[in-house]
Amino acid sequence: MKKSILILLFLISISTFSQDKKMSVLAEDIQIRTAVLAAPEDQREGAMVYGYDENGEMKVLRKGTNYMVCLADDPSKEGIQVACYSKKLEPFMARGRELKAEGKSEVEKRQIREKEAKDGTLKMPDAPSTLHVLSGSEENYNPESGELKDGKFRYVIYIPYATAESTGLPTKPEAPGMPWIMEPGTHRAHIMISPVSDK
Repeated sequence: MKKSILILLFLISISTFSQDKKMSVLAEDIQIRTAVLAAPEDQREGAMVYGYDENGEMKVLRKGTNYMVCLADDPSKEGIQVACYSKKLEPFMARGRELKAEGKSEVEKRQIREKEAKDGTLKMPDAPSTLHVLSGSEENYNPESGELKDGKFRYVIYIPYATAESTGLPTKPEAPGMPWIMEPGTHRAHIMISPVSDK
């Protein structure tokens, strides 16, 4: 009985720690500083930035003046990951966030966006549009300055309905860092360029 109580208290403490971690939201200026690290340097100053309020809800932290949109690190997830993308992808990305907020699963999100893309209610990019993703560990992140050391970039270039035949790319990576096309022939078709592993 005593052992069961100790286990229960331990599980409660883990849960409490996890919840506290999720509510650890950084100041808006730090969120912005970190988010734009994913963008090319000459596009950082004018980028629009989405981040999180004190309740962990997403909101606009800064209105942009150029064609780049950036997302701050999600405080509810392990590690550090920020992303920036072309405004041409905003309808697609915003719809995904909207469906997630409604409680839709990943499968449901894909099905709904596919249908909407096909019937024209969801506007997809009319030209190749890039998503830049920068990831790293919390150990290499400075929450006071917003700087991330030794981060790794991944690039995703969306080309709706592109195929291996139309791009000349393979449908799987055949060498480290090699670009390849994922989900060819669909509204989500995109070229993946992942970082080469240190290992």
